[in-house]
Amino acid sequence: MSKSAIILGATGLTGSLLLEQLIADESFSRIILFSRSTAKVNHPKVEEYLIDLFELEQHKEQFNADVVFCCIGTTKKKTPDQSLYRKIDFGIPVKAAQMCRDKGIETFLVISAMGANKNSSIFYNRTKGEMEEEVLAQQITNTYILRPALITGDRSEKRAGEKFAIYLFKVLDWFMIGPLKKYQSISAKQIATAMLKLSKSTYNQSVIDSATIKKLAKGEQA
Repeated sequence: MSKSAIILGATGLTGSLLLEQLIADESFSRIILFSRSTAKVNHPKVEEYLIDLFELEQHKEQFNADVVFCCIGTTKKKTPDQSLYRKIDFGIPVKAAQMCRDKGIETFLVISAMGANKNSSIFYNRTKGEMEEEVLAQQITNTYILRPALITGDRSEKRAGEKFAIYLFKVLDWFMIGPLKKYQSISAKQIATAMLKLSKSTYNQSVIDSATIKKLAKGEQA
């Protein structure tokens, strides 16, 4: 039986790669995009709604699918205003999870971040941790929260500082073994692949660290 999926954030790095994989996957026949800007994809599977994601609740009628992927996220550099950052990284995923609960959608996947902790003194880590807590509180049957380390991949925007960090992590990755393996950088493609695999099966934990994401992407026993 074919499935339908919703992607929030299909124009971002991970979301765009996930969209490519969903289009190629025969088990999905309908893909619904909610974005601020167009993903520039013309395919019979794809339905695109250009909306203000802060007003997602106004689009309940179109918010119907078997699986919801939330790839929404920003950065401190891109969004230095903390109130706006919270509206994006906390508000949008939580509202999407609440809508899944109300609609009876049984599978919800969201990208969080390594270091997410609701009790953290660091605003950004605390925001992610609070988002995770609220998402889990919706008690969606299959909830998967992915906590990747530094995400690598070809971004449309140029981030000099991030490029340096990625280069540095590629060197450090060689020394991150054993318990430190979860701190290795991870590609957006690996995250997208793991999300797709999780959406088609059941997994025994809701919060998934970076090392486990890599194993799932490779098809290894996690």
